Amino acid sequence: MIAIAIDDEPIALDVVKSHASKVPFIELKACFTNAFDAISFLQQNKTDLIFLDIKMPDINGIDFLNSLSNPPMVIFTTAYSEHAVKSFELDAIDYLLKPFSLSRFLKACNKAQELYTLRNNTEITDPAYIFIKDGYEQIKVLINDIEYIEASGNYTQIHLNEQKLLSTRVPLNEMLLLLPAKKFIRTHRAFIISRDKISKFDRAQVWIGSQTIPIGSTYAQCLLDFY
Repeated sequence: MIAIAIDDEPIALDVVKSHASKVPFIELKACFTNAFDAISFLQQNKTDLIFLDIKMPDINGIDFLNSLSNPPMVIFTTAYSEHAVKSFELDAIDYLLKPFSLSRFLKACNKAQELYTLRNNTEITDPAYIFIKDGYEQIKVLINDIEYIEASGNYTQIHLNEQKLLSTRVPLNEMLLLLPAKKFIRTHRAFIISRDKISKFDRAQVWIGSQTIPIGSTYAQCLLDFY
């Protein structure tokens, strides 16, 4: 989906940029601190989604949205909760209260993708890769290379083919949101596994090659339901 972001605060735009870079199906084409500058872009470029602040100096986000004759989908981003009801009357996809986490941002983007798919009568395709933050860098990781993911202290360790290992501070619950739901499953509070890499399993553990992964009692039925 092609998206833009509008917010009079550059720091808030940086947060949207950072979060959007981790969502494979979102292509953030432009960011604007002035809503009127965005109008010209919208008139000349196909846009599927706007991340839109509400409290802005020249025009608020709700009035801006009402001014568009054929508006794209919108996710409001604001530090104020009092406009939530009005935003949903305008059929907003979601209403994100600042500061919002990556997992909350992902939830809103997933809603937008579902509606986009329905409107365009297309199938949702799984991403071939994700980007993982490592310090100041974003590292591209191919989905098919991931064998399992393990929470280890303050880090999350991604175990890849050919015994490669990538460590990141992205929490396990946020990592699960980045991955295709049909291909990955949580088997334990500390483990996510690739279904394609399973060689066998019982009620207590899963084998990925020679590596055994425990199955927590909370997750056992979820695994059995997959097969």
